[in-house]
Amino acid sequence: MFPTVAQVLELEALRRGAPRVVAGREGLDRRVRWVHVSELVDIAGMLHGGELVLSTGIALPDDRGALARYIDDLADVGAAGLVVELGRRYRDALPDPLVRAAERRGLPLAALRSEVRFVTVTEAVHAHVVNSQLGELRASEAVHQTFNELSVEGAEPAEIVHEVARIAGAPVVLENLSHQVLAFDAAGGDAEALLDGWERRSRSVRPDGRTGYDPRTGWLVTTVGARGQDWGRLVLAGRPDTPEAEARRHAVLVERGASTLALNRLLDRDRESLERQTHRTLLSGILTHSLTVSAVALRARALGVPLEGRRLVGVVLRPGPGRPASAALEAQARLRDFTETAATAVRSLGLTALVGSLDDDGVGLLVSLGPADTEHRALESLSAALHRSCGDGFLMAAGSSVGALRDARRTLLEAAQVADAARHGGSGSGGGRTCAYYRLPDVRLRGLLHLLRDDARLQTYVERELGPLLAHDAENGTDLVRLLAVYLEHGRNKSAAADAAHLSRPSFYDRLRRVERVLGVDLDQVESCLSLHVALLALNAVRR
Repeated sequence: MFPTVAQVLELEALRRGAPRVVAGREGLDRRVRWVHVSELVDIAGMLHGGELVLSTGIALPDDRGALARYIDDLADVGAAGLVVELGRRYRDALPDPLVRAAERRGLPLAALRSEVRFVTVTEAVHAHVVNSQLGELRASEAVHQTFNELSVEGAEPAEIVHEVARIAGAPVVLENLSHQVLAFDAAGGDAEALLDGWERRSRSVRPDGRTGYDPRTGWLVTTVGARGQDWGRLVLAGRPDTPEAEARRHAVLVERGASTLALNRLLDRDRESLERQTHRTLLSGILTHSLTVSAVALRARALGVPLEGRRLVGVVLRPGPGRPASAALEAQARLRDFTETAATAVRSLGLTALVGSLDDDGVGLLVSLGPADTEHRALESLSAALHRSCGDGFLMAAGSSVGALRDARRTLLEAAQVADAARHGGSGSGGGRTCAYYRLPDVRLRGLLHLLRDDARLQTYVERELGPLLAHDAENGTDLVRLLAVYLEHGRNKSAAADAAHLSRPSFYDRLRRVERVLGVDLDQVESCLSLHVALLALNAVRR
């Protein structure tokens, strides 16, 4: 926004005076906030810093000490520099005491060898500053307008990342808390080079605060999240030589992009029937506690779905494992159809349930069972009906039944956990038939950890347990994480683990001791090993 002393000396208004720098060349990159014309010797008391002082020198003292004090006063208040016009007081050159004092304090001192109109200089510099400020305001307004439109349109993360990269003219990456890339835009550069070794490189950048600039890498990083729940980072992968002023401007840009990403993640963009919307609102109210138990009961009863005094079972339907991803619009349309199919199956069986979409690819049901209804029979019938309508392209999971509406959230969450974990294996209730549904005993630890892979708490747990070792491997080119995994997978049998790792026993033992030093743990303690083993399984789930 502010020109340097060197840039001011290059302005046409000053070039007419044939300026010559006689001292303080190392300070020519100082920013000129304003230009001040004065002949006063005690002008320093009127300055605030960043001013370029213009003078004819007509009132400067003859005394050597007074000239040095004049320069010291200007330097002490942070003046950008001093320009003195020759001809009125000094004919051919500035006095040596003035030059030596300016050189000693590193204050740029220039002599004008021809007469100039100081007013043209002030006008030129002040116009530069005002135009720069106006340009900054216009650029800021354009940024806010762009991201307001993206928020209103419910833009996808990739669109938002693209806009940040386009405006900044630099690569941008959206990552999760485990430093895995969710979306990126290489800004016309080499995408492979941008993402090569991303996790290792990203781990080494840990700026202070929610937004920070790392001068070593040139990266500008801001945290992405809302409502106190952070879920990722937006990284502008700039150059190490990026000027500080440019980094500050880009900070506003990446923060605006991050807030748009956080906002759009909160928005529900499904379009469905009014009935399904109402059912979904009640299910969401149960899961988020945004509705009281009495409010849910009242509104559900008005919909013809009594929930009080009955046994409630949460059910979640998901696409089957290995199903290919589809375009966003196609996926939304399919989810709406799947939700209506589930509602039709419930009605055809004479069951009572709330039926609505839970997220981008899941349908939730809160089945309300009366005294004459058998839980297993009702779930088997529902699974069979859905199988007849949808074939094998879905899986169904059920939570444990509860006897009160205040516990409905627990059965819905359990069903969602089982459904997501079941995608990674499980025998399934009902004898393994194609219409089987899953319950909690059918999924094990690996499946549950996979289901939680996007949870910031699990990612934080992995970082807390294994972060130092992952960072050590990244910085030193070692593979201690794999070695620890081999050791734990072989039941802490060092001999068997050394053979599996193709290492001599002394070498293997030495590396285990290094693992202990890096993590600050004792691998002879069962609880420590158990915690690390779970963290390793979680790391594999997060990286999958």
